[in-house]
Amino acid sequence: MSNYFYKSEAPEVVAIVREFYQAKDLLNEQLAKLGELFGGAIAPMRDITSHFAGGVKLSASRDLDVHWCRPDDYGYRSLRQQAVPPKGITKEQRAAIRAEHERLRELWKEHCPPRLNTHGYWDRLNVNTGNLMLGGGIKFEHQEMAYFCLGFDINQAQHEANVAAGKPTAGWITGAVEILPSEYEAARVAKLGERA
Repeated sequence: MSNYFYKSEAPEVVAIVREFYQAKDLLNEQLAKLGELFGGAIAPMRDITSHFAGGVKLSASRDLDVHWCRPDDYGYRSLRQQAVPPKGITKEQRAAIRAEHERLRELWKEHCPPRLNTHGYWDRLNVNTGNLMLGGGIKFEHQEMAYFCLGFDINQAQHEANVAAGKPTAGWITGAVEILPSEYEAARVAKLGERA
């Protein structure tokens, strides 16, 4: 599959890309705070349309199984929907476990940040998210320029013709010009150096 590389210096495009990364940084800060509350790092997860909180890096001790699922391959545990009290305990002990579990669930609900919807930003950039799901796409901002690597071609003339004909379009990013992969890669490496 081919990749297509673009850049845009249109202020509104740069602002949208910058806003996405500010929202992502905020999400990471909120995940760190959530981890502090639960005593372990939170797995930063993402799916095809969003970034979100995963499990908590906790001990593999069986004592935690009452409230937490067993650790995944990376040592992260998810909070169970319901507590699983051990057998042979009193009614009062069961009630205390259930109350503690409800407290944990409420704490999670109160402090877990909402999902960061990545497609909302692509929509604002006029990129067809169906094409994005099939072909993939990356965006970043560096020195007042937005850069894009897409698994599909965005072509302004084709976009305008499709819109006029009422046909689906891959979209077109305001001010986008196609660039060589080497220009994209140089900007990407420079951006990574900034964030290090």
